[in-house]
Amino acid sequence: MVNVQKAAVIGCGFVGSSSAFAMMRTGVFSELVLLDIDNGRAQGEAMDIAHGLPFSRPMKIYAGDYADLAGCALIVITAGANQKPGETRLDLVKKNVAILRSIIPQVVKVNREAILLIVSNPVDILTWAAQKLSGLPPRQVVGSGTVLDTARLKYLLGQRLRVDSRSVHAFIVGEHGDSELAVWSGANVSGVDLEHFCQLRGVDDRQAMLNRIYRDVRDSAYEIIDRKGATYYGIAAAVARIAQCIVRDELSVLPVSVSLQGLYGVPDLCMSVPAVVGRGGAEQVLEIELSQEERQAFHASAQTLQEVAQSLEL
Repeated sequence: MVNVQKAAVIGCGFVGSSSAFAMMRTGVFSELVLLDIDNGRAQGEAMDIAHGLPFSRPMKIYAGDYADLAGCALIVITAGANQKPGETRLDLVKKNVAILRSIIPQVVKVNREAILLIVSNPVDILTWAAQKLSGLPPRQVVGSGTVLDTARLKYLLGQRLRVDSRSVHAFIVGEHGDSELAVWSGANVSGVDLEHFCQLRGVDDRQAMLNRIYRDVRDSAYEIIDRKGATYYGIAAAVARIAQCIVRDELSVLPVSVSLQGLYGVPDLCMSVPAVVGRGGAEQVLEIELSQEERQAFHASAQTLQEVAQSLEL
């Protein structure tokens, strides 16, 4: 029987351990299992996170094995090779698909009811691969997608427009990577069209500003990796947000990586687009309006991912 408040994180590197900590801080879980090929690392991370429980809410955190995945409602997969300086997310694909091949069969052997949340990069390709390897319904296998990219977009727009980033409504869609695109045509600030809001805030060079912000969002990971070697706090916050939506059955709209199955004119492929996220996973994939230019960029992004997917022979 599935316990909606029981979750697991597979992979206890920087991203996995930071995600586990962020999930603990949400206070919505009663049990969290950490798995890693290095069990000692998983034990150490579990101990370290558990020592923060007096500042949060009571729960059980421990290092386990695949048998402990039974009953989990959510299984977060962060295991994989890290992106190195000068390396793109797509450069990681073959190494991390091989890791998925070893993980997924062991997961579904003990639990076919959980939502699988794929975080490892390249997340869109790995989400597609996890669906193929698991045989689970598409809604049950979700990638973290461009949830973090979208948060970066909101943050930078908020900074430039001098407004609370939570009032900014805009999406990054497509690949979580170099071919991603910003949906400027539907962007707004609390219902005020973005172009009009820029005018109200005295921004004269609107297009130049948007182009600069898009480049900064797209290249954020490279900039952080160059400076500190890895990114993990931002994605951990994104994972915790997605996890909350699932556990609380929030039915929130998030740009997660999902199977499009013909939507946006894209066939069998996972890409990051807005979807209604709840206890059932990606409960509905939303086909939002795109301008002609945005749709062309989206299809170019899809072509980039399709070429990689076809090379994997899954």
